[in-house]
Amino acid sequence: MTIKHQEIRATLTRYLAAHPNETEHLTPLLNALNSDTRDLTSRHTFNGGHITCGAVVIDPDQRLLLIEHNALSKWLLPGGHLEPEDNSLIQATLRELEEETGISWHSTISPPGHDATPLDIDIHTIPANPTKNEPEHWHADFRYTFHVNEPAVRLQHEEVSGFAWRNLSDAPTPKLAGKLAHLTNSTHP
Repeated sequence: MTIKHQEIRATLTRYLAAHPNETEHLTPLLNALNSDTRDLTSRHTFNGGHITCGAVVIDPDQRLLLIEHNALSKWLLPGGHLEPEDNSLIQATLRELEEETGISWHSTISPPGHDATPLDIDIHTIPANPTKNEPEHWHADFRYTFHVNEPAVRLQHEEVSGFAWRNLSDAPTPKLAGKLAHLTNSTHP
């Protein structure tokens, strides 16, 4: 079952209700949902960009899991492209988390259900990759939060070369770091 645009739109609507000041940042995604008939869930959609999912994984010591991504040579959240068999955005995120890090959905504590709202949605540019015949495009990364009690990591070395548990302030974007700081402050008096 492929993730439908209705789920993406409903998730984005819930997200923007909580973060209305991010509407401008999410304009490329909003425009694509409102005007395109293309499949935003396909990793082969390059007319602008497509949807990806990222896992914001926090351990019991309030540290954030980052992976060193081989193709981009950057420290990022675990995550990646949607697959046709994905049933929901959150399920796609959990699948990518397990593929890249070996952390199973059984090991995570997360919001239940298909209507979970991501902690963050970030649109960022992916550089052209001539070896894969991919032009520059954007990713709209839906980032869901998961807590793990036993954070044993087994890397998928085809895509990932390293991992690190870092301070929440080391998140890939200042916007996400701010949300993590707020999340931590609201759960720990």
